[in-house]
Amino acid sequence: MKTSSGIIVPTGSTEQHGPMGLIGTDAICAEMIAEEAGNIAGALVAPTLAYTPAAFNMSFPGTISISEDLFEALATEILAGLASHGFKHIYFLNGHGANLAPLKRAASRCEGAQIRIRSWWDFETVNLLRETYYGDWEGMHGTPSEVAITQARLRVLPPGIAADPPEKLSRDYIKQHSGDRHGPPDEHRERFPDGRVGSHSALATPEHGQALIKAAEAAVAEDYANFLTAG
Repeated sequence: MKTSSGIIVPTGSTEQHGPMGLIGTDAICAEMIAEEAGNIAGALVAPTLAYTPAAFNMSFPGTISISEDLFEALATEILAGLASHGFKHIYFLNGHGANLAPLKRAASRCEGAQIRIRSWWDFETVNLLRETYYGDWEGMHGTPSEVAITQARLRVLPPGIAADPPEKLSRDYIKQHSGDRHGPPDEHRERFPDGRVGSHSALATPEHGQALIKAAEAAVAEDYANFLTAG
């Protein structure tokens, strides 16, 4: 804190990610990229917020979900605590769509610090790779890009039934359900019984993951540095 008033806070989730995705993939991706970006930017990185809203996945064992209200309250108190210690620039690096709305509400009430919220896939260089590698098979959950990131640094699980492509989603469906607006858990599992939501996870490779991490860490480090100097 003698050299910087900023900190990066990774946020993810603890939920299933299909037949070959690790439980907690969202938190793992956000944490990995935050730590690498922090090394580049010389930034402190806070512990990862991994228990977050994931109600739509509660029909899949392994998922732990908390309510939006509870997550918003938790984020609000974390922001207040960081601000009280003198952090003036707090940068959330997110890996789970359902976190965005409660994080924005919590940020709007924070006094004494500036807040920026980014998801690791928000950056053009990252999205170009996702589009190049997977196109419409990226889907919405158990995505090959996030599976690839975990493969690059942790382990590769056999695809099993994920070797076959899932139902392909329309762009309208993806737009309407962005932010993990997927409805009741029983209905969600009935529609997507193997946990993937339009995502062909088996297209992932560790080599893709390394490239995605490299692109994301560079983009986040640059965005974080700009955030510190913006005011």
